[in-house]
Amino acid sequence: MPIHLARPAISLVTLLLVPWVPACGGGDDESPADRVGIGAQCMRDDDCMQSDQRCLTNFRGGYCGKRDCTADADCPSGSACVRHDDGVQYCFRLCTDKPECNRHRDPENEANCVSSITFVDPAREAGSTKACVPPSSG
Repeated sequence: MPIHLARPAISLVTLLLVPWVPACGGGDDESPADRVGIGAQCMRDDDCMQSDQRCLTNFRGGYCGKRDCTADADCPSGSACVRHDDGVQYCFRLCTDKPECNRHRDPENEANCVSSITFVDPAREAGSTKACVPPSSG
């Protein structure tokens, strides 16, 4: 009899959890950087998904990411350390097309997928790698 009671309990737990699985893991087309919120829109640090991320408010709509990286190894997988034209180095999400840059951003704060950026890692060939660059805030 205990086995009989355990099966309905497991089935009930399974039924309750299964609808939530897609919401937790994201889609197969999400990069690791998307899953940790790199490039997401924000207003304050608490809006970012990881405690080591900051809301970079010098970008329109904010930008969850890391500032002052020194190499790609300082950045989450799916992002790279770039030298921005404001003189600061950031971890920006890597991309091939603009829609990848805006999964977690409103249309008025869209980032662009550009190759005209300076990567800190010299192994990245100029023009062949692109990163999501958000608009500056001012």
